[in-house]
Amino acid sequence: MVAVAYLCGMKTYLRLLSFARPVRQYALPFFIFSLLASVFGILNFTLLIPLLDVLFDQIDGTKIASYQKPEFQFSVSYLTKSFDYYFNSTVRDFGRQRALQLVCGTIVVSVFLANVCKYFSARILERFKANMVARLRQSVFDNAIGLHLGFFSNQRKGDLMSRLVTDVQEVEGSIAGSFSAAFKEVFTLFVYLFALFKISTTLTLFAFLIIPVSGIFISTIVKKMRQQAIEGQERLSKIISVMDEAFGGMRVVKGFNAEAFISQRFDAENEGYRRATRALANKREMASPFSEFMGVSLVAVILLYGGSLVLAGQSELTASQFIFYIATFSQVMRPAKEIANAFSQTQRGLASGDRILSLLDAQPAIQDAPGAVAIQAFESQVEFQNVSFAYLDGPVVLESIHFKMAKGQTVALVGSSGGGKSTIADLVPRFYDPTRGEIRIDGLDLRQIKQKSLRGLMGIVTQEPILFNDTILNNIAFGSNASLQAIEEAAKIANAHQFIMAQPNGYQTMIGDRGTKLSGGQRQRLSIARAVLKNPPILILDEATSALDTESEKLVQEALTNLMQNRTTLVIAHRLSTIQHADAILVVHQGRIIERGTHPELLAVEDGFYRKLSSMQQA
Repeated sequence: MVAVAYLCGMKTYLRLLSFARPVRQYALPFFIFSLLASVFGILNFTLLIPLLDVLFDQIDGTKIASYQKPEFQFSVSYLTKSFDYYFNSTVRDFGRQRALQLVCGTIVVSVFLANVCKYFSARILERFKANMVARLRQSVFDNAIGLHLGFFSNQRKGDLMSRLVTDVQEVEGSIAGSFSAAFKEVFTLFVYLFALFKISTTLTLFAFLIIPVSGIFISTIVKKMRQQAIEGQERLSKIISVMDEAFGGMRVVKGFNAEAFISQRFDAENEGYRRATRALANKREMASPFSEFMGVSLVAVILLYGGSLVLAGQSELTASQFIFYIATFSQVMRPAKEIANAFSQTQRGLASGDRILSLLDAQPAIQDAPGAVAIQAFESQVEFQNVSFAYLDGPVVLESIHFKMAKGQTVALVGSSGGGKSTIADLVPRFYDPTRGEIRIDGLDLRQIKQKSLRGLMGIVTQEPILFNDTILNNIAFGSNASLQAIEEAAKIANAHQFIMAQPNGYQTMIGDRGTKLSGGQRQRLSIARAVLKNPPILILDEATSALDTESEKLVQEALTNLMQNRTTLVIAHRLSTIQHADAILVVHQGRIIERGTHPELLAVEDGFYRKLSSMQQA
């Protein structure tokens, strides 16, 4: 089970890393700068030996003359031998004071170069993180908006937003941190270990104790961390959902004095998130102090053992070499601890990565069929042929629907709420596919037509206007590059131009979140203007006037009348007065068409459902 979990984690990690392609563009320069930083870091500690020899007068005059200038080669050994040559030459020619100045100056230069290399490696890492996260977030968003409408009906908006924001941030922190550990800290660890082996093989064998001991300990807690990380991210998505619902419905919250109820819901989710993150943090933070404790303990053991040998004169190391060894060995703890931390923190990133990739891998249920064609115009009719429909894992909503809508006709759908009228309207632009039967436009099954070209023939005006927190102009021109003149003409047809010009900044006025700065009638007329600007041959009007007052309804109905001229229109209406002149009226009840005809024909049916509806509305 552990091996399977590890392989799944690696698969997720590599997929996330692929969004930084080409990785070599970052890995190679990052490796080079990390290498140079490690080399200069080792050089800093190497300089401790001559520094201590100068301070404690441990320089052997007979040994100085034996130093020869080394031949060039690309290695740390060449740098140390070269420094030894110039250091001893300085001691011989200029004395200990000048040698001390040389050591101190070299240390300053070496530290400066080491930090310059660290700076550039950090810049490369930040660019890697920024590019990876931007590509990942864009890919997930592009795939999400391409999913079918039913997907969003079954998902909480807060959960989707959490995956795009907080989960991606988790990936940015943990995956990028492990990238640094893999290319920098692992290499730094090996550089230090190599240096330690060069100094003393016997003492360095103790260094290998910390790695397996820490690894065994960390592996026992990592298995639980990933599940807790997943639970924490799910809790966070629920918190965002509660906030989205509360802020979006604040009028209802305050109107029903429900602040305490909403606060309790938030508190429950917030408390669950607190428990999940605390449990995760308790295990994650255990890795660092444990590895540090093991490292310090090991240093103390080496100091006791090696120091005893030096004091007894039984060691091949001088006192200054032993101090250099201890200083270098203490630096092994830092990359070892960073690797341990990165390994534990990566579990949270992998949990977030799984949530992100599940959204990225989601496939739309509505897809273009192989060989689907693009249609450029609407020529004759839309026909429902024995159409039935049921939502996923739900009851049958429509049963054996059959009707035709010829070009230029207005067909109205009426009936009680929940009868299936809106579902019929959603099938025309292919937001859903029928469970059985076919819908044809100009003789072509909708499933054989490219979705983009099909929806390009249609304009939709819904009961609740869908507007964006932008200017009036951009809301009307949504998705198009229309000129200001065309936008104004569309607004005039929709009876919107007059109230727009009365706004503080005219067409450049910001309308607020979902258009809250405008009245219901004004918002609806902007939606109609948007449909007018598109100039579609087919219109779908879903109860576009049902939520308006009488005056607004009159203005909107006039705008709709202007919009419907010379167009094929499918109208869903509760107010029968708005569809009396429709070419055909279909009465939909419990998923079936139970009556059809014109307004006068349906009124003439004794005990007819339509006649009862008309009588109730008149009363």
